[in-house]
Amino acid sequence: MDDDRLQIRKRIKRLFVGGARNAKSPDVFHKMSLVAFLAWIGLGADGISSACYGPGEAFAALQGHYYLAIILAAMTAVTVFVISASYMQIIELFPTGGGGYLVASKLLSPTAGAVSGCALVVDYVLTIIVSIAGGADALFSFLPAEWQSRKLMTEVVVLVILILLNMRGVKESVIPIVPVFMLFLVTHGVAILAAVITHAGNIPVVVHETAVDLRGAFGQLGFLGVCALILHAYSLGGSSYTGIEAVSNGLPLLREPRVETGKRTMIYMAVSLAVIAGGLILGFLFFRVVPQENKTLNAVFFEAVAGSWPAGKWFILAALGSEALILLVAAQTGFLDGPRVLANMSLDGWMPSRFSLLSERLVTENGILLMGGASLVLLWISNGSVAFLLVLYSINVFLTFSLSQLGMVKHWWEVRATDARWRHNIIINGIGLTLTSFILITVVVLKFHEGGWLTLIITGSLVAVAFAIKQHYKNTRKLLVRLDALLGDAIAAEPAPPAAKPDAEPAPRLAANSSEKTAVILVNGFGGMGLHTLFGILRIFRGHFKNFVFIQAGLIDAGQFKGAAEIERLQRTIDDGLDRYVTLMQGRGFYAEGLTSLGTDVVEEVEKLAVQVIEHFPNSVVFTGQLVFPKETGFTRILHNYTAFALQKRLYYHGIPVLILPIRV
Repeated sequence: MDDDRLQIRKRIKRLFVGGARNAKSPDVFHKMSLVAFLAWIGLGADGISSACYGPGEAFAALQGHYYLAIILAAMTAVTVFVISASYMQIIELFPTGGGGYLVASKLLSPTAGAVSGCALVVDYVLTIIVSIAGGADALFSFLPAEWQSRKLMTEVVVLVILILLNMRGVKESVIPIVPVFMLFLVTHGVAILAAVITHAGNIPVVVHETAVDLRGAFGQLGFLGVCALILHAYSLGGSSYTGIEAVSNGLPLLREPRVETGKRTMIYMAVSLAVIAGGLILGFLFFRVVPQENKTLNAVFFEAVAGSWPAGKWFILAALGSEALILLVAAQTGFLDGPRVLANMSLDGWMPSRFSLLSERLVTENGILLMGGASLVLLWISNGSVAFLLVLYSINVFLTFSLSQLGMVKHWWEVRATDARWRHNIIINGIGLTLTSFILITVVVLKFHEGGWLTLIITGSLVAVAFAIKQHYKNTRKLLVRLDALLGDAIAAEPAPPAAKPDAEPAPRLAANSSEKTAVILVNGFGGMGLHTLFGILRIFRGHFKNFVFIQAGLIDAGQFKGAAEIERLQRTIDDGLDRYVTLMQGRGFYAEGLTSLGTDVVEEVEKLAVQVIEHFPNSVVFTGQLVFPKETGFTRILHNYTAFALQKRLYYHGIPVLILPIRV
């Protein structure tokens, strides 16, 4: 009955998520990787989609001094190119992926990396929510006002659909949105071009009125007041630069050569974002758009541009529809990069280890579920208010930006004696650090009482949780030191392996004395835990077992799933560890074998190996060790997997006896 229910669950999962992928296939990385064009869509959509709300926020903050928008548009475009140039350097320095977490961890300190990583996790959750809520705002700007009550539920449904899409895998979730991305670029490009062409003859007038407006602003506000106004609008438009980091963080997803693909993707994104964001600000100026109830500023602009066209209604619908859909595409970035940050942090002990595990579709399923669940909760709490969410959004974005730029500045200064390009590079990252730090400080100060305090509390709380997790894993490692002390004794007892003869036949994997009592021992590398289990068997069942079969299922997690070379390295490491167990027991006069398998589900792989061993050694007992803490809590159950108990239940179904030996720490 349990097996039937398990099969039903697998069929339902396969229906929605898809069939399993073979992580050991030589071409799996090529099939799943993204070329620059698809990466521009899948990873760059977060940046380009910010043009749906960032320019509008900045323009509205000019408080009627609209001709200052020319200065604002220029500052926006320059900032996009500066930040993009600095992240292209990060791509070169971190060719296997260099998001804010890794950059801060490697170039500043692990503590700075943890802060940056937590900020990124919150940021990617907000990316998902802001994108979905902003897309709904764009769509409902064109729909009747009485439909507004259905907006929140629409956002929830879309979010659930995105979670299911991402459970299927990266490329499957990117390819369907290519037409949407191109429609967005075409409609916005046409609208901006039309605004420029229709006002081309008035450019001298616009320049003159800008000078007049600037003088009037100086007289009304003073020089410092004008500077403060421009900088205020500039900082509130900071959401226009979000998503630029996504390419460097998602580098492992790109097609080889990854560095060149990443740099090309970054160029595509920088040019498109600078043109769209800067062009929209100029378009707002040319048509003197003002906010209207239940409409985005972009919607007002499109109506002003195309309202009189013969097919203007359909163009406006296409433009706003593409905004709604491109914002959903942007939400995809949160699902691509958020789980990757969680996986990297879990590999370093800042997050539970389960976030580095891959599903049978070779995606970090636990990370996707966490990002999606947190997004659902925050979306419901905020009622989908984009204005409120943007306050929370910008602070974390620029905290990560600033830490990354600071790390790069520190790096170039440290290598100034060996890298001839250090002056050029440090200037670029120095300018990036200045810009991002300024925007961070400004947004925190200006928006603190409008909700900025909440994002500081959320991010600070996540940082505190990360430090608690790190401390727990650190304490656990200390408790395991005494187990590893057995390693030295075992190494000393190991005899030197006999030299292999060139013409010797390879030894068979399984021996002929299969009727003897056999101990099948599950290990995870040659170390204290495996040796503790082995010596426990020798002590408790003295002389009972004649054969020893060591099996290990190599876990392909986010740390190994970066290329075929990493998979091969994992296999060699496992083989070397098992060979040491085999040599150790052969030196004691026992028969010993080692069997290995690689996969994303340890329980499933060990089950296959155990069944295989039982077929050859019917008089076998499976042994595994399990850590036992002095005081078990819900916290320890979350941070540690209890694979031994899951495996015991699975093997019992096959009639295979399993003994779990406690390892007290």
